[in-house]
Amino acid sequence: MAIFTSMNTTASALTAQRLRMDVISSNMANADTTRGEMVGGEWQPYKRKSVVMAPKENQFSSFLNKAMHTRDNHNVGSGVKVSRIEEDDETPFKMVYDPEHPDANGEGYVQLPNVDPLREMVDLISATRSYEANVTVFNANKAMLMKSLEIGK
Repeated sequence: MAIFTSMNTTASALTAQRLRMDVISSNMANADTTRGEMVGGEWQPYKRKSVVMAPKENQFSSFLNKAMHTRDNHNVGSGVKVSRIEEDDETPFKMVYDPEHPDANGEGYVQLPNVDPLREMVDLISATRSYEANVTVFNANKAMLMKSLEIGK
């Protein structure tokens, strides 16, 4: 294990959580966007997006461990990566009665995005706490490395 492995692991988590916060802020910014995408000649509202994370594999060591049939802990401590950003196609759009809205249908209903601000705030708090925890881990690791350098004096 290299000396900077834990810092690289923490850095990957910080990057992933920052992207998660960016996607959440995009969802919040588009909470009222009725013209998010043109589908079949008609505007569709913005669809909520979410980040999907997966364990990050060490490129060479994971293949070596698999080839040597060692224990299945080759991904432990190697970090996290964002595997994809996916749209929420399962949650239906909100229908609001507003006959004066330019995107209202013939009955006066407007389709609004499937973004729930309360859910987004919970996700944002979760991402923020995870980011803060990773910063704490990074600082603790840095302090340990500094102390180990002082031993050598």
